Amino acid sequence: MSPIFDHEKLRAYQEALQFIAWVEPVLESLPSRIATRDQLDRASTSIVLNIAEGNGKRSHPDRCRYLDISRGSIVECAACLDVLVVKKKLEASVANEGKQILIGVVSMVAGLIARFSGELHEDQAPYGDVENE
Repeated sequence: MSPIFDHEKLRAYQEALQFIAWVEPVLESLPSRIATRDQLDRASTSIVLNIAEGNGKRSHPDRCRYLDISRGSIVECAACLDVLVVKKKLEASVANEGKQILIGVVSMVAGLIARFSGELHEDQAPYGDVENE
């Protein structure tokens, strides 16, 4: 059996790798002179690397800092896809496929941040569900 690092067990890490596999053919289809191409490549790589590095940190604040960087890179990737659509270098339907993967990853990363941040959160009641006393 091959060695498995702790970060490799995280679903967020695995799905971030799935996004890299999804985005690679998109990157290959773009002209190399487009700045968004390089930015998307770097940001997608940053997602995975920061999840891994953050998961390896022992202190919760350090862990959250790297996960927060990863979250920022996820949003950056989504913005890059939007830019490519506006520049007519990518079909909106294709961009939406990638953004669906990113939504899943950002939700998981946000969950990890909440878990390790130590912040307490209350569940909010739906608007209008206040009982009159």
